[in-house]
Amino acid sequence: MVYLAVMIVSATGIFLVFMFRGILRSRNVRRVVRSVKKGLSDAEERNVKLIPDTPTDKAFKSPRARAIELQEVRTLIRDADRSLAKQDYEGAEKELIKALTVNHEDREVKTKLAKVYLETGMEPKAEALYTELLTGNKSPELYSNLGLTFYKQKKYTDSCHAYQESLNLDPQNPDRSYNLGRACIAAKRFEEAVPLLKKASQSLTKDIGLLRLLAECHLQLGDREGAQVAYNEINRLDPRDEDVKTKIRELSEVS
Repeated sequence: MVYLAVMIVSATGIFLVFMFRGILRSRNVRRVVRSVKKGLSDAEERNVKLIPDTPTDKAFKSPRARAIELQEVRTLIRDADRSLAKQDYEGAEKELIKALTVNHEDREVKTKLAKVYLETGMEPKAEALYTELLTGNKSPELYSNLGLTFYKQKKYTDSCHAYQESLNLDPQNPDRSYNLGRACIAAKRFEEAVPLLKKASQSLTKDIGLLRLLAECHLQLGDREGAQVAYNEINRLDPRDEDVKTKIRELSEVS
C-alpha cells in the first residue's frame, strides 16, 4: 500500500513538472509572437517597406529599343554639328547634353562636348571629360587636347605629361613635338624644349612662331649662337621684320 502511494505521488510530480515546462514554453512563444507583431506594427508606422527576398532582373533593351536610341543620338549629334557650323556653342552644348541623357556612354558625344568646353573657356569641364575618355582609349588626339586644357589653366607640368603621352603614341607628328616643346618652355624646362622644337622645325619649316620660341629658348640657356641661327631663319622667311634684324645685329656684336 505504501509502495502504491509512493508511485502515485511520483507520477503526479513528474506530470506537474512537464505541465509547468509546457506552460513556460507557451508563454515564451507568445512573447516572441508579440515581439514580432510589435516590430511589424512599428515598421508600418514608420512607412518602412519590406522588400521581398527575390532577385531582380537587370533592365534589358530590345534590339528595336537600342536602334531607336541610336537614331535619336545620331539626330542630336547632327543638330549639334549644325550649331557648331554657326559657332553656336551654347546650342551645340544643349544638344550634346540631350544626347548624353539618351546614352550616357556614347564616346563620340563626350568627345564633341569636351571640344566645345575647350573652345569656350570651360577647361575644367573639358579636362574632366578628356580624362574620362582616356580611361578607355589611349588616343594621341585625346592626350593632346588634355594637354591643351592643362596649358590654358597654367598647369604646365601636367600639360607636359599629357603632351608627352601624345608624342609617345604619335612620334612622327611634328605638332606633337611642337606642343610639348611649348609646354616645356612654359614650365621653364628649356633644355628639354630645344630638341623638341628643332625636331618640329624640320617639318614645319615655315612656322615663324615656332622659330621665335626656339630662339628665345636658346637665349634662356645662354646659347647666343643657337638663337642667331633661329633668327637668321626667321629673317629669311620674313625679311621685313625689323625687330628680328635688330636682334641679329645685337647677337653678332656680342659674338
